[in-house]
Parts: sequence; C-alpha cells; structure tokens
Amino acid sequence: MNISKRTFLKASGASVATMAIAGQTLSSTALSAAKNVPVNDNKNSTSILKPITGTVSGISKVERLERIAQAQKLMIQFDISALILEPGAAMDYFSGIQWWRSERLTAVIITREGKVSVVCPFFEEPSVRESLAIGDDIRVWQEHESPFVLIKHILKDAGLDKGKVAFENSVRYFVLSGVMEQLSNMQHVSAEPVTRGCRMYKSQHELELMHKANEVTLLAYADVFSKLKAGMSQSDVKSLMHKAQGQLGGKGAWNMALFNQASAYPHGTKQKQTLTEGSVVLMDCGCNVHGYQSDISRTFVFGEPAKRQRDVWQTVRQGQEIAFEQAKIGTQAGLVDDAVREFYQNKGFGPGYKLPGLSHRTGHGIGMEGHESVNFVHGETAVLKPGMCFSNEPGIYIQGEFGVRLEDCIYMTKNGPQWFTKPPASLDDPIGQLIKLQTL
Repeated sequence: MNISKRTFLKASGASVATMAIAGQTLSSTALSAAKNVPVNDNKNSTSILKPITGTVSGISKVERLERIAQAQKLMIQFDISALILEPGAAMDYFSGIQWWRSERLTAVIITREGKVSVVCPFFEEPSVRESLAIGDDIRVWQEHESPFVLIKHILKDAGLDKGKVAFENSVRYFVLSGVMEQLSNMQHVSAEPVTRGCRMYKSQHELELMHKANEVTLLAYADVFSKLKAGMSQSDVKSLMHKAQGQLGGKGAWNMALFNQASAYPHGTKQKQTLTEGSVVLMDCGCNVHGYQSDISRTFVFGEPAKRQRDVWQTVRQGQEIAFEQAKIGTQAGLVDDAVREFYQNKGFGPGYKLPGLSHRTGHGIGMEGHESVNFVHGETAVLKPGMCFSNEPGIYIQGEFGVRLEDCIYMTKNGPQWFTKPPASLDDPIGQLIKLQTL
C-alpha cells in the first residue's frame, strides 16, 4: 500500500501509517497497538504512544564475564598485562558500570588473568556499586589520596610489575600520566586491539537490542510524519520526535530536523526555517535500548515533490543500495565508500567530497555508541566480518537548495549484509520497513 504525502496528511494522524514490522505490513491496527487510542480515532493527534521495549532484556552477568574472558584472551595474544578503562561505553560493556568522567578518577582495571577491579572515590562507592554487574573488588581513595597508587597495588596483587598497560584512545592525559608515574617498569600501549576486538563484533543479543532501538525510531518517524503541519519550526519537529521515541521506550533520544536550504548542511546550521509547501525535511534521529543505539535518517517533502527533489532523493536511494551490495563478507570497508562515490560521479556529483555531492563518509560503525569503528570511508582496509554493524547514509547536499540523506543501519552475517530497517522505496512512501532479525 503506497500513501502519498498529501493523502497521508489528510488521514487521521499516524493510524494510517504503513511500514513493516518483522517483514509484515504495519496497518492502522498494528500501529495503533503502540498507541493508547482506538483505530480510526480522528483525535489521535494528541495520543500517547505506548512503550514497546519490554520484550527485550539487558546484557546479563554471564555475557559480561564472557566479554572479559575474550578481552583477556586478546590481552595474552597482544602481550598486554593490564587494561585501564575510564567511564564510558567500554566500561559499561565489560562491567556494567554507568558513570561519568570528572576530575576524580573512577576506573576499571582488567588484568590478563584473574578478577576485575574498580577504583573510585570513597564517597562514590555506593553509587558505583548500583550498576556494577560483575565482581566485588572496589578499592576506594580519599580526597587527599592518589587513585593511581591504588592501581599500582591492584597490578602488584596480580603479580604484574612489568609489561604493557593498555589505555583506550579516549583516556585523558592526566590519567595516563598519573598511572605511568607509578609504573616505572611498565610501558603504555593502545587498548584498541582489545576493546575494538571485542566490541566491534556484536552478539545475537546485541543485535536484538539494536533491532528494537531501530523499531522505536522507525515507529516514531511514522508518528511524526503524520503530524507535520505548515508553519512548524525545526524545533517543533524535533520536539515531536523526541517525545515519540521516549513514549515508545527509547532512552537518550536525540533528534535533528532541517528544512529547506538548511538540509544542505549535514549537521545543521543556525538558519531559521519554517515548514511550507514544497519544503524538504531532513531528519536524523536515534535512541538506545539497554544501551544499544539506533541511527536513522529520513528525507521528506512537505506537499508535492518537485522533479529535482525526486531525482536527487532517488539517486541517494540508489547510493544506499550500491553500498549495501558492496558490503560483502571479506570486502575492505573502504571499497563500500568508493563504490558509492563512483556512482555519484557518474551522476554529475562530486568528485570525491566536492559539493554538490557526498561530503562525508558513506557510513560509520555503530553499537553502544552512535559512532564506532570501523567506517565506510575511502582507504579503510578493515575487512568486513560477521557481527559488524554500520550506518549506510550516502547523502547528497546541494548548498543553496536542499540536501537528501537516507540512513539505515546494517549488520553483517555469514551470508552477507542485512538491514535493520529497509529504506523507503520512494518519496511517496517515505518511512521504510523494519526487517525481521536474522541470525549471525
């Protein structure tokens, strides 16, 4: 069932949206099941969407222990004695601790054998324990003491007084220098071979959580699309999307909405824009479910699209398909970007990053963070393997006119790439479909 924008807006809110859930059409009945309203209620523009995330569970203690075992295996392979993690996605990934960075160090220490240890300020220990999912070795420091001495003692207890200590690239300099001042017989190295070697390859459970996050965002798009009205500002639309994702159960929702000429700037501009007949609406939105991210971009036209708008939109849609087809197991990630740019150049865009054309990479890794390694970008030699996840977003931007970006995330299986959400077929049916999750 194809619904034009004009027809869509005349219908009764989001209850007539069509998409697909698990490969099946989402009709008025299915979509309204996510709403606290009956089907065909013409007043449902103010309806409250219901959470849909209760069917999935977070990462278990057993899974975190398996992750630590894999990290220790990689540490032995790369001759790394210990791994130091600051608060962030990697700390959460291994320990479950959800904390923030401040001038007071909280750190997780993983040695290549034995238990995981935590260092934190004395007065923060009860709060840190609330999210700690594995182990019980928390060592606290008082305000006049050094946390780096505690780290030295942890390594000494593990029989480590020489070798390599690994830090993630995001670790702050005062942490690295403070630790290394205490470990004069050791040397510091990058932790990326370990943390990336674990986090880059998602498990089936991780894919399930990302799949649910994408379902939330896609349903929210359908709801917001039905409520677009002339005179709306970009912030109006962002607010609608933020509310919809939250009501559906998504956490940490983020949203971008760009109209008209502003849509030619991939990450926006301070230009104020208003929704009018023929406006291009470029949105880039996502949320997380149990810490795992979605990232979907859609480009609509409010009213009847012009031929140029249709042509550029369809070119971007073809670009997505080319990227998808190129993303085969064993292929270097950079070749995905190269294939799209070659196609765009043949269409008169570019070359390379030149505008009008594709001014950013074709895609990025995604998981617990919205942007992770590896990227679909020229020169990236990392080989695609099962469990890797990417955005697929080869936009085209024409400054002074408009931009088009369609973004859907994919995951790699032994049989090749799979969509979390399949891109829409045309501007007349611009939401897309949620695809049934496949096994790795």
